[in-house]
Amino acid sequence: MEKKEKEPWTKQALIKEILSWVIIFIVACIVGHVLNHHVVMKAQVPSGSMKNTIMEGDRLFGIKIAYLFSEPERGDIVTFPFPDNEEELYVKRIIGLPGETIEIIDGKVYINDSTEPLEEPYLPEEMLGSYGPYEVPEGCYFMMGDNRNISKDSRDWENKFVEKDKIEAKVVLRYAPKFSILK
Repeated sequence: MEKKEKEPWTKQALIKEILSWVIIFIVACIVGHVLNHHVVMKAQVPSGSMKNTIMEGDRLFGIKIAYLFSEPERGDIVTFPFPDNEEELYVKRIIGLPGETIEIIDGKVYINDSTEPLEEPYLPEEMLGSYGPYEVPEGCYFMMGDNRNISKDSRDWENKFVEKDKIEAKVVLRYAPKFSILK
């Protein structure tokens, strides 16, 4: 068996090879840009308003297209611009859905005059106080933090509700400091 000698690069072959790598790099940059700006989001939590589900300093991963073909659901954790100052990004849990009436009596959330409070196993402690009732407009959501006694949420905001088109992403997992899927 004869050993074939490797031919030296021709100028044309070298240009072709470099061009193929440049194209791969450009395509990777475009795909990364599209994913980062239109499909997924990364965020770092600045406060303890979602303790113990999300802790201060946690790094989160969310899906921006989560509600493209479905509606947000009660209990979803989402990111959105703060309704009273849209330069701030907030992370809260959806509690009230469009058309519902939310009332908090002695720390328990009641929906549409229900006699049974909303079941919320994610709360780190019992909430204090009574609030509402709040009538959630169509196309909007009532948001609350899990750490209710310190959370500044729909109960406190001047603009109490978040419009659906303002929800930026559904938070699905924490990737630092430890990995976990969020519910």
